[in-house]
Amino acid sequence: MPTPKDIQTIFSLLETSHKATMLEELSQQGFTPFQLLIATLLSARAKDSTVIPIVKQLFKTHPSPESFLTLPQPQLEQHIYKIGFYKNKAKHIKQLSQILVEKYNSQIPSTFEQLTSLPGVGRKTANCIIAYVFKQPAIAVDIHVHRISNRLGWTHTTTPEQTETQLQTLVPKLQWINVNRLLVSHGQTICKPINPSCSICPILQYCSYGKKKNI
Repeated sequence: MPTPKDIQTIFSLLETSHKATMLEELSQQGFTPFQLLIATLLSARAKDSTVIPIVKQLFKTHPSPESFLTLPQPQLEQHIYKIGFYKNKAKHIKQLSQILVEKYNSQIPSTFEQLTSLPGVGRKTANCIIAYVFKQPAIAVDIHVHRISNRLGWTHTTTPEQTETQLQTLVPKLQWINVNRLLVSHGQTICKPINPSCSICPILQYCSYGKKKNI
């Protein structure tokens, strides 16, 4: 198992090749917490490269929960139909917008329990919002974080939930906020599911999978 110092070293090395994640990009461009929540919900089981241009266009005309309440669901589906599971996601967006307007004065809540009570918001989405929007310690585990954590040998898990639990015990809490942003970027650019680019990986010497693969 890596020590806290090892983890700090690995994160420092990953910073050298880091490219902004979707939420970092949208945050830097001034998108609101509500818009970041909708973008994260839409990104589930979808590529960021598909989601980003769609949400940027969508938010030009529908920037707030109130604006989604006046948008008929069939029209919302037309806006997002290129994204996987778009019908369910459109339904969830309509439902959570209603809840935010009626219960939270159109603001998104800040706790894990409140976020996961919203339609379509699971553990990963809630933890992303806590980390990226509210800057609080949270580990959002998507396919990249799950895959890379196991490849590194940090975890030995079969589900994202198991990975989240093990990472919480392994990674210093002050570093939780970096887990998603750094591992997602690494997974999108270097440590891909098939044919990872181990030869140019900045953390190869710390990776159980990479060292075995390149023996």
